Amino acid sequence: MLPDPVQLLPLLDLPFSDGYVRSIIYVSLYVSVIAVALSTLFSIPVAILMGFTEFPGKQFVKSVINTGMGFPSVVVGLLVLFAVSNQGPLGALNLIFTKEAMIISQFVLATPPITAISLAAITGVDENVRDAARALGGTRLDVALVVIKEARYGIATAVLAGFGRAISEVGSVLIVGGNITGADGISKTRTLTTAIQLEARQGRYDTAMVLGAVLVGLVLTVNAVVVRLGDTEAVNR
Repeated sequence: MLPDPVQLLPLLDLPFSDGYVRSIIYVSLYVSVIAVALSTLFSIPVAILMGFTEFPGKQFVKSVINTGMGFPSVVVGLLVLFAVSNQGPLGALNLIFTKEAMIISQFVLATPPITAISLAAITGVDENVRDAARALGGTRLDVALVVIKEARYGIATAVLAGFGRAISEVGSVLIVGGNITGADGISKTRTLTTAIQLEARQGRYDTAMVLGAVLVGLVLTVNAVVVRLGDTEAVNR
């Protein structure tokens, strides 16, 4: 007879009973979701503004945004750490080694891909769509809304790409968050990625594999949403 999986958990020495894994998942999702939500509120208006207006230095701004997509995360972590340290401009807020500092770091990392992919989606809409909206007597706002509707799949992809980068980040959140747990073992600033790194270094490969499986599951879920949106868009067309 096969053994009961519940009876095997103590043999694997997995810390499910004290909420360790659950708290890590919560911190990861809390930090990433808030950071991406704030980044979306900032990035999409910027992409819309750049997609519908011409101004001096536009190409330079686009270059900066594209460069930001590949900016080293550890450098972002160092910059945010300096900003929230006692000597930094945000030192008075006591944000060092907190989830709020991690949100700032992930906001900085998620903003370039969300902005760049959203801008590419908006500018990639066929010019005939804009001409048709104008021919029907649409105002600039009407034209913009039509274009945004056509680019909605690309914008959704941009948001999900930003979430993917945020949830899988390790370098910057380790620097600004400190990978901290309380005396009860509950995570305060430990995320899935930083926990995997720590557990693997300590030789707790079983726990690291479980956390890795959870992280992969979240990433696969994000990818499934993207594919589903793409299939829906193709059917609608």
